Amino acid sequence: MSDGMRALVTGGAGFLGSHVVDRLLAGGGEVVALDNFATGRWDNLDPHPRLRVVEGSVADAVLVDRLFDEFRPTHVVHGAAAYRDPDAWRDDATTNVLGTVALVAAAQRAAVSRFVYLQTALCYGRPRQPLLGLDHPLEPFTSYAVSKTAGEQYVRLADVPWASLRLANVYGPRHFSGPMPAFYRRLKRGERCLVADTRRDFVEVEDFLALMDRALDSKAPSGCFNVASGRDWSIQEVFDLIAARLGVDGAGLADRVAADVDDVATLRLDPVETERVLGWRPVVPLEAGIARLIDWYERHGVDATYTHLAIGRGRG
Repeated sequence: MSDGMRALVTGGAGFLGSHVVDRLLAGGGEVVALDNFATGRWDNLDPHPRLRVVEGSVADAVLVDRLFDEFRPTHVVHGAAAYRDPDAWRDDATTNVLGTVALVAAAQRAAVSRFVYLQTALCYGRPRQPLLGLDHPLEPFTSYAVSKTAGEQYVRLADVPWASLRLANVYGPRHFSGPMPAFYRRLKRGERCLVADTRRDFVEVEDFLALMDRALDSKAPSGCFNVASGRDWSIQEVFDLIAARLGVDGAGLADRVAADVDDVATLRLDPVETERVLGWRPVVPLEAGIARLIDWYERHGVDATYTHLAIGRGRG
């Protein structure tokens, strides 16, 4: 699907961005991956004759304009985001808002065929109903979610074909944020784990990439789309699956904690419009996806983990 495509992928050395880069290259596209390497990793990207990796920030409008002038992308996948410190409001606003503004302005000037924005499901805030459709109010309440939602609003203003993918918890190889890598790392060391009393919807990265194929199609309609299975699992269930895959008795290593002030107890998105409009639904079961993830961790290890939540700081 990417043959002849010239794509600029921001956050291209991160978990999702690097998988998108691989997908585009495999399809015959040319790619520029832009990343400031705050959480992105050089080893996420293998050298390739059709790949150029640029170290820098999306908030550097001069750099962004130069890349558009030199590379002339036909497509943009905007995955870059600041999220490591929940109290770093200025950093979040600089990257997630001003960086998005710089990209949108350049994309309009270049008349790109498609602009795909990676948004967080936390844009919905504290759920008012069990299943969150696109009609649920946007009520973000953390710096990360507020700034990402502001960025989405600028994408909606753009005079280019666009899609905003409101992501449930996407996981898979190279995934170093959230509970899965933290559980793996601590269980391997025989350490106790914080297991939040929360529930989440999980999507394996191969399912996400199948949707990305559709979202990048310049003939697809513009709009927002929930990227989710429509089902939620408890974080305790995720912990148990990881412990079982490692052959560890996790019963004595889990410290159950309530959702923190910057978290929500449950987050389950309704993907019905995504299926209706883009013909996509996830197919990888959580058990199979976690097995694949743990096997990857066993080969590559986990040397650092990240979270946008205050509860996870100092415990990874």
